[in-house]
Amino acid sequence: MTATPNVYTHGHHESVLRSHRWRTTENSAAYLLPHLAPGMSLLDVGCGPGTITADLATRVAPGRVTAVEPVEAALGLARAEAATRGLESIDFALADVHDLHFPDDSFDVVHAHQVLQHVADPVQALGEMRRVCRPGGLVAARDSDYAAFTWFPAVPALDEWLDLYRQAARANQGEPDAGRRLLSWARTAGFTDVTATASTWCFATPEDRHWWGGMWADRIRESDLARQLVTTGAATPADLDRIAASWQEWADAEDGWFVILHGEILCRT
Repeated sequence: MTATPNVYTHGHHESVLRSHRWRTTENSAAYLLPHLAPGMSLLDVGCGPGTITADLATRVAPGRVTAVEPVEAALGLARAEAATRGLESIDFALADVHDLHFPDDSFDVVHAHQVLQHVADPVQALGEMRRVCRPGGLVAARDSDYAAFTWFPAVPALDEWLDLYRQAARANQGEPDAGRRLLSWARTAGFTDVTATASTWCFATPEDRHWWGGMWADRIRESDLARQLVTTGAATPADLDRIAASWQEWADAEDGWFVILHGEILCRT
Protein backbone atom coordinates (compact mmCIF):
# COMPACT_ATOMS: atom_id res chain seq x y z
CA MET A 1 0.00 0.00 0.00
CA THR A 2 1.34 3.43 -0.90
CA ALA A 3 1.40 6.03 1.85
CA THR A 4 -0.36 9.28 1.10
CA PRO A 5 1.62 12.35 2.22
CA ASN A 6 0.08 15.09 4.30
CA VAL A 7 1.20 18.10 6.33
CA TYR A 8 0.55 18.45 10.05
CA THR A 9 -1.08 21.88 10.23
CA HIS A 10 -0.22 22.70 13.84
CA GLY A 11 3.47 21.75 13.82
CA HIS A 12 5.39 21.25 17.06
CA HIS A 13 5.93 24.74 18.42
CA GLU A 14 6.00 25.02 22.22
CA SER A 15 2.51 26.55 22.19
CA VAL A 16 1.18 23.44 20.43
CA LEU A 17 2.98 21.05 22.76
CA ARG A 18 1.64 23.02 25.73
CA SER A 19 -1.82 21.97 24.62
CA HIS A 20 -0.95 18.40 23.69
CA ARG A 21 0.87 17.69 26.96
CA TRP A 22 -2.29 18.61 28.86
CA ARG A 23 -4.05 15.59 27.36
CA THR A 24 -4.58 12.46 29.47
CA THR A 25 -6.60 9.30 29.10
CA GLU A 26 -9.16 10.80 31.49
CA ASN A 27 -9.78 14.00 29.50
CA SER A 28 -9.12 12.58 26.03
CA ALA A 29 -9.83 8.83 25.95
CA ALA A 30 -12.46 8.19 28.62
CA TYR A 31 -14.67 6.43 26.06
CA LEU A 32 -11.96 3.79 25.57
CA LEU A 33 -10.92 3.14 29.18
CA PRO A 34 -13.70 0.66 30.12
CA HIS A 35 -12.53 -1.60 27.30
CA LEU A 36 -8.88 -1.84 28.35
CA ALA A 37 -7.46 -4.64 30.46
CA PRO A 38 -4.04 -5.68 31.76
CA GLY A 39 -2.03 -7.69 29.27
CA MET A 40 -3.48 -6.15 26.11
CA SER A 41 -1.22 -5.06 23.27
CA LEU A 42 -2.01 -1.56 22.02
CA LEU A 43 -0.94 0.55 19.07
CA ASP A 44 -1.08 4.32 19.62
CA VAL A 45 -1.15 6.02 16.22
CA GLY A 46 0.08 9.61 16.10
CA CYS A 47 1.20 9.52 19.72
CA GLY A 48 2.40 13.15 19.84
CA PRO A 49 4.30 14.04 23.01
CA GLY A 50 3.18 10.79 24.60
CA THR A 51 1.10 11.81 27.62
CA ILE A 52 -1.89 9.74 26.51
CA THR A 53 0.46 6.95 25.38
CA ALA A 54 2.06 6.75 28.80
CA ASP A 55 -1.33 6.69 30.51
CA LEU A 56 -2.47 3.89 28.20
CA ALA A 57 0.67 1.92 29.02
CA THR A 58 -0.22 1.96 32.71
CA ARG A 59 -3.73 0.71 31.88
CA VAL A 60 -2.64 -2.32 29.86
CA ALA A 61 0.54 -3.28 31.74
CA PRO A 62 2.08 -5.82 31.63
CA GLY A 63 0.94 -5.62 28.02
CA ARG A 64 3.02 -3.52 25.67
CA VAL A 65 2.17 -0.32 23.84
CA THR A 66 3.65 0.61 20.48
CA ALA A 67 3.75 4.35 19.77
CA VAL A 68 4.09 5.61 16.22
CA GLU A 69 4.67 8.94 14.49
CA PRO A 70 5.69 9.60 10.88
CA VAL A 71 8.80 11.65 11.77
CA GLU A 72 11.55 11.04 14.31
CA ALA A 73 11.41 14.53 15.82
CA ALA A 74 7.81 13.94 16.90
CA LEU A 75 8.51 10.41 18.11
CA GLY A 76 11.37 11.72 20.24
CA LEU A 77 8.88 13.73 22.30
CA ALA A 78 7.05 10.55 23.28
CA ARG A 79 10.32 8.77 24.04
CA ALA A 80 11.19 11.57 26.44
CA GLU A 81 7.81 11.36 28.18
CA ALA A 82 8.16 7.61 28.67
CA ALA A 83 11.68 8.04 30.03
CA THR A 84 10.52 10.74 32.46
CA ARG A 85 7.85 8.37 33.80
CA GLY A 86 10.20 5.41 33.92
CA LEU A 87 8.03 3.35 31.58
CA GLU A 88 9.75 0.46 29.82
CA SER A 89 6.66 -1.17 28.28
CA ILE A 90 6.43 1.24 25.32
CA ASP A 91 8.01 0.54 21.94
CA PHE A 92 8.51 3.30 19.38
CA ALA A 93 8.37 3.10 15.60
CA LEU A 94 8.26 5.40 12.61
CA ALA A 95 5.08 4.76 10.62
CA ASP A 96 2.50 6.54 8.48
CA VAL A 97 -1.07 5.61 9.37
CA HIS A 98 -1.81 5.15 5.68
CA ASP A 99 0.79 2.33 5.59
CA LEU A 100 1.58 1.00 9.05
CA HIS A 101 4.22 -1.66 8.22
CA PHE A 102 3.00 -4.03 10.92
CA PRO A 103 1.76 -7.57 10.20
CA ASP A 104 -1.94 -8.26 10.04
CA ASP A 105 -3.65 -8.95 13.39
CA SER A 106 -0.81 -7.52 15.50
CA PHE A 107 -2.65 -5.63 18.27
CA ASP A 108 -5.64 -6.03 20.58
CA VAL A 109 -6.38 -2.29 20.46
CA VAL A 110 -5.48 0.37 17.88
CA HIS A 111 -6.00 3.94 19.09
CA ALA A 112 -5.75 7.35 17.42
CA HIS A 113 -6.45 10.67 19.11
CA GLN A 114 -6.83 13.80 16.94
CA VAL A 115 -5.18 12.04 14.00
CA LEU A 116 -7.78 11.36 11.32
CA GLN A 117 -8.57 15.06 10.90
CA HIS A 118 -5.02 15.62 9.68
CA VAL A 119 -4.54 12.75 7.23
CA ALA A 120 -5.11 12.86 3.50
CA ASP A 121 -7.21 9.68 3.39
CA PRO A 122 -8.94 8.85 6.70
CA VAL A 123 -10.75 5.86 5.21
CA GLN A 124 -7.45 4.33 4.10
CA ALA A 125 -6.03 5.12 7.55
CA LEU A 126 -8.92 3.35 9.28
CA GLY A 127 -8.50 0.43 6.91
CA GLU A 128 -4.88 0.10 7.98
CA MET A 129 -5.84 0.37 11.64
CA ARG A 130 -8.38 -2.40 11.06
CA ARG A 131 -5.83 -4.58 9.27
CA VAL A 132 -3.33 -4.55 12.14
CA CYS A 133 -6.03 -5.14 14.79
CA ARG A 134 -6.68 -8.72 15.83
CA PRO A 135 -10.08 -10.34 15.21
CA GLY A 136 -12.32 -9.37 18.10
CA GLY A 137 -10.11 -6.38 18.84
CA LEU A 138 -10.96 -2.73 19.01
CA VAL A 139 -10.13 0.28 16.84
CA ALA A 140 -10.72 3.58 18.64
CA ALA A 141 -10.54 7.13 17.31
CA ARG A 142 -11.46 10.56 18.65
CA ASP A 143 -11.36 13.79 16.67
CA SER A 144 -12.55 17.32 17.26
CA ASP A 145 -15.03 19.07 14.98
CA TYR A 146 -14.01 22.67 14.40
CA ALA A 147 -17.28 23.79 12.84
CA ALA A 148 -19.01 22.74 16.07
CA PHE A 149 -16.77 24.83 18.36
CA THR A 150 -18.82 27.40 20.24
CA TRP A 151 -18.01 30.18 22.67
CA PHE A 152 -19.27 33.20 24.55
CA PRO A 153 -19.01 36.16 24.49
CA ALA A 154 -19.01 36.79 20.76
CA VAL A 155 -15.59 38.00 19.64
CA PRO A 156 -15.62 38.58 15.86
CA ALA A 157 -11.90 37.90 15.42
CA LEU A 158 -12.38 34.39 16.79
CA ASP A 159 -14.79 33.70 13.94
CA GLU A 160 -11.98 34.85 11.65
CA TRP A 161 -9.54 32.55 13.48
CA LEU A 162 -11.84 29.58 12.95
CA ASP A 163 -12.27 30.32 9.25
CA LEU A 164 -8.51 30.69 8.76
CA TYR A 165 -7.75 27.46 10.56
CA ARG A 166 -10.29 25.46 8.57
CA GLN A 167 -8.91 26.87 5.32
CA ALA A 168 -5.34 26.01 6.31
CA ALA A 169 -6.21 22.49 7.40
CA ARG A 170 -8.01 21.75 4.14
CA ALA A 171 -5.10 23.19 2.16
CA ASN A 172 -3.00 20.52 3.90
CA GLN A 173 -5.42 17.76 2.79
CA GLY A 174 -7.00 17.52 6.24
CA GLU A 175 -10.63 17.66 7.36
CA PRO A 176 -11.04 19.97 10.38
CA ASP A 177 -14.69 18.95 10.84
CA ALA A 178 -13.69 15.33 11.30
CA GLY A 179 -15.66 14.54 14.44
CA ARG A 180 -19.02 14.32 12.68
CA ARG A 181 -17.55 12.16 9.93
CA LEU A 182 -15.93 9.39 12.02
CA LEU A 183 -18.91 7.03 11.86
CA SER A 184 -19.23 7.49 8.10
CA TRP A 185 -15.50 6.96 7.56
CA ALA A 186 -15.53 3.81 9.70
CA ARG A 187 -18.44 2.31 7.78
CA THR A 188 -16.77 3.15 4.47
CA ALA A 189 -13.59 1.45 5.74
CA GLY A 190 -15.57 -1.75 6.22
CA PHE A 191 -16.43 -1.75 9.91
CA THR A 192 -19.90 -3.07 10.69
CA ASP A 193 -19.82 -3.00 14.52
CA VAL A 194 -19.30 0.67 15.38
CA THR A 195 -20.31 2.60 18.48
CA ALA A 196 -20.29 6.36 17.88
CA THR A 197 -20.31 8.81 20.78
CA ALA A 198 -19.28 12.38 21.56
CA SER A 199 -17.62 14.28 24.39
CA THR A 200 -16.40 17.80 25.04
CA TRP A 201 -13.67 19.91 26.50
CA CYS A 202 -15.03 22.97 28.27
CA PHE A 203 -12.92 25.99 29.26
CA ALA A 204 -14.91 28.24 31.58
CA THR A 205 -13.01 28.82 34.83
CA PRO A 206 -10.64 31.81 34.98
CA GLU A 207 -7.67 29.44 35.09
CA ASP A 208 -8.86 27.37 32.14
CA ARG A 209 -9.75 30.43 30.07
CA HIS A 210 -6.35 32.03 30.54
CA TRP A 211 -4.55 28.80 29.80
CA TRP A 212 -6.57 28.08 26.63
CA GLY A 213 -6.74 31.68 25.42
CA GLY A 214 -3.07 32.35 26.16
CA MET A 215 -2.04 29.17 24.40
CA TRP A 216 -3.97 30.11 21.25
CA ALA A 217 -2.73 33.71 21.39
CA ASP A 218 0.80 32.33 21.15
CA ARG A 219 -0.11 29.64 18.66
CA ILE A 220 -1.77 31.97 16.13
CA ARG A 221 1.39 34.11 16.03
CA GLU A 222 4.23 31.60 16.34
CA SER A 223 3.30 28.08 15.23
CA ASP A 224 3.50 26.39 11.83
CA LEU A 225 -0.10 27.46 11.32
CA ALA A 226 0.90 31.12 11.65
CA ARG A 227 3.72 30.68 9.14
CA GLN A 228 1.41 28.97 6.68
CA LEU A 229 -1.21 31.69 6.93
CA VAL A 230 1.34 34.44 6.30
CA THR A 231 3.24 32.57 3.58
CA THR A 232 0.08 31.82 1.61
CA GLY A 233 -1.24 35.36 2.00
CA ALA A 234 -4.30 34.22 3.94
CA ALA A 235 -3.40 36.63 6.75
CA THR A 236 -0.79 39.24 7.60
CA PRO A 237 1.27 39.36 10.80
CA ALA A 238 -0.90 42.31 11.85
CA ASP A 239 -4.01 40.17 11.34
CA LEU A 240 -2.55 37.45 13.54
CA ASP A 241 -1.60 39.96 16.25
CA ARG A 242 -5.18 41.24 16.20
CA ILE A 243 -6.56 37.69 16.53
CA ALA A 244 -4.12 36.96 19.35
CA ALA A 245 -5.33 40.06 21.20
CA SER A 246 -8.90 38.86 20.75
CA TRP A 247 -8.00 35.52 22.33
CA GLN A 248 -6.76 37.48 25.35
CA GLU A 249 -9.95 39.55 25.29
CA TRP A 250 -12.03 36.38 25.42
CA ALA A 251 -9.88 34.90 28.20
CA ASP A 252 -10.35 38.05 30.30
CA ALA A 253 -14.15 37.95 30.03
CA GLU A 254 -15.60 36.97 33.41
CA ASP A 255 -18.40 35.06 31.70
CA GLY A 256 -16.15 33.53 29.02
CA TRP A 257 -17.00 29.97 27.95
CA PHE A 258 -15.52 27.81 25.19
CA VAL A 259 -16.58 24.28 24.24
CA ILE A 260 -14.89 21.85 21.86
CA LEU A 261 -16.96 18.96 20.53
CA HIS A 262 -15.28 15.64 19.76
CA GLY A 263 -16.61 12.68 17.83
CA GLU A 264 -15.56 9.22 19.01
CA ILE A 265 -15.79 5.74 17.51
CA LEU A 266 -15.22 2.27 18.93
CA CYS A 267 -15.01 -0.28 16.12
CA ARG A 268 -15.00 -4.03 16.78
CA THR A 269 -13.03 -6.05 14.25
